[in-house]
Amino acid sequence: MSNLSNDPPLEGGCQCGAVRYRIQGEALMTALCHCTTCRRANAAPAVAWAMYEASQVEFPAQQPTVYESSPGARRSFCARCGTQICFTADYIPGLIDVTIGSFDQPERLAPAMHSWDSKRLPWVQLSDTLPRHAEFPPQE
Repeated sequence: MSNLSNDPPLEGGCQCGAVRYRIQGEALMTALCHCTTCRRANAAPAVAWAMYEASQVEFPAQQPTVYESSPGARRSFCARCGTQICFTADYIPGLIDVTIGSFDQPERLAPAMHSWDSKRLPWVQLSDTLPRHAEFPPQE
C-alpha cells in the first residue's frame, strides 16, 4: 500500500526520536533488499526500502549523519542511537531510499519485489510471490 499524494504525509524516525522525517506522496518503488551491504549496515538478513524523489522527503529538525558505505553510495543514520534511516547513491540521482522499518506505520508500505536475490542468505526462505531480481531491479 502506498501513500497517495492527497493522503496525510507518512512520518518516521530513529529509535531515540532525535531524527524524524516526513514524506509526502507515493513511493516510486518498494523492495526487500538482500545485498551484503544492506545486511551489514542493518545487522539484519534483509532490509525493506521505499524509494522516493528526494524532494518528497523532509527532515524538519535534525538531519541524519551520512556515511559513505562504498564509493558513490551513502547511508544516513541517527548519530545518537544508530538507526539507519536512508540511502542515496550516484547511480540513482535525485532519489532516496528510506528504511520501511523506520516508518511510524511500516505496515502501510509493503515491499513489491526482492532486489539482490542472488545474495539472499540460503536460510532465508520467503514464500511470497513477489518478483525477484538477481541484482538491482531494472530502471525505466
